[in-house]
Amino acid sequence: MSASLTLAAVPGIPEVSPGDDLAALIATALTDLANPLAPPADGDVIAVAQKVVSKAEGRSVELSAITPGERALELATVTEKDPRLVQAVLDESAGVVRAAPGVLIVRTRHGFVCANAGIDRSNVPGDETLLMLPDDADRSARVLRAGLQARLGVSVAVIVTDSFGRAWRVGQQDVAIGCAGLVPLLDLRGTRDAHGRELVASVSPYADEMAAASNLARTKSSGEPVVVIRGRAELVTRDDGPGAAPLRREVERDLFV
Repeated sequence: MSASLTLAAVPGIPEVSPGDDLAALIATALTDLANPLAPPADGDVIAVAQKVVSKAEGRSVELSAITPGERALELATVTEKDPRLVQAVLDESAGVVRAAPGVLIVRTRHGFVCANAGIDRSNVPGDETLLMLPDDADRSARVLRAGLQARLGVSVAVIVTDSFGRAWRVGQQDVAIGCAGLVPLLDLRGTRDAHGRELVASVSPYADEMAAASNLARTKSSGEPVVVIRGRAELVTRDDGPGAAPLRREVERDLFV
């Protein structure tokens, strides 16, 4: 079955601060009469950039408040990074995967393998402020979904997106670090292709694909952290579902960590 997707960034969302009701801010922007987008509908997928989720949840720390330990000082020498940043990365990590000049790849306590534990300073007010990933992005997605559905009166899914580097490829691409109300992936292994051959490795990561597509509707400096994806309502579920957890490869099956 073929599908036609539309993606549109949502204008009018203000700068988000700790404690803000993010669902209320998004719902207000979506229902603003001046908003050129079509009204929210059942089956929409709302992709929300991690930064605004982390800002609303107060997931920031000032470099001046961090005292690097011995391990951070060692890694700072290797990576040529600020030892305070390295300490913040270690505090969010379960283990270091690779350290080299300009590079610090870790497995976060959430189970993500990424640079700097997802900690970032871009699009964050203040030169000394670090923004960390949500404590639990699946939980964040569930809370956002409940708030949006209550305010909008429609059934939607929510994806929390963040940009990660890609194995074997150049550049960063948005992936789903959390989701709610969405089929996160489709496992086609064991089924047959158009020529009758059994599929042995075909798994479609729907949540990641939608997260990546959402980035086409906005730019990093657009100030538009929310994108509405329309056209795959059959993937939106009544319950919150398993979240983005099924997209994370188990450590014992990761050949490169």
